[in-house]
Amino acid sequence: MPRFTEKRYQTHVILTMSLYVAVLLLVWPLARSTSNLPLKILLALLPVLPMLYVIGLMVRRVLYSDELQQRTHLIALGASTAVVGVASLVGGFLAASGVVKLDGSILVWVFPVTLISYYVAQWWVARHYGHDLSCDGRDAGIPLRWRMLILATLMALVGWIAYRRQDAFDTGLFLGMAAAAVMITLVRSIMSWRGRHAGVDGQRHDG
Repeated sequence: MPRFTEKRYQTHVILTMSLYVAVLLLVWPLARSTSNLPLKILLALLPVLPMLYVIGLMVRRVLYSDELQQRTHLIALGASTAVVGVASLVGGFLAASGVVKLDGSILVWVFPVTLISYYVAQWWVARHYGHDLSCDGRDAGIPLRWRMLILATLMALVGWIAYRRQDAFDTGLFLGMAAAAVMITLVRSIMSWRGRHAGVDGQRHDG
């Protein structure tokens, strides 16, 4: 069995998420129009399959990690669970009091928001331990900036489809997520550029 490297993990996740977006855009809408109950259930649950595969990849990634990486994953998972839990609690109280109107479709965002929170928390924890996830050596895989840009592209695609369907809520949500991913990439690029220049200046000063 080939070694489960970070590069393989990231490639599989990106391909799976692309498949998820394709299913969500092309197949899942058919569930609303079909009257056959078994087919309706199958089409409605089809987007869950790629997400189950991503969960399996994450479990395998943690199992193949060393103790420090497993600690990083555990802290990131706890932080993402706390973020989603608090957001769900706030949304639940606002909906129950009639401040905002939420339906069951909001539940489809629980797992994506958990993933996003997990990766942000993992990046922060890794920096706390003096380890940069974007430069792990030969097995680091796809640089973080390219992963964020791929995510932004997928979100922008979904937002464009939502705009064509005249769905204002999904349009704003997906395009906002795409813009946020681009902003995160720009901020991290600026921070990385400043860090490299500070290191070069420090070396010159020491010399």
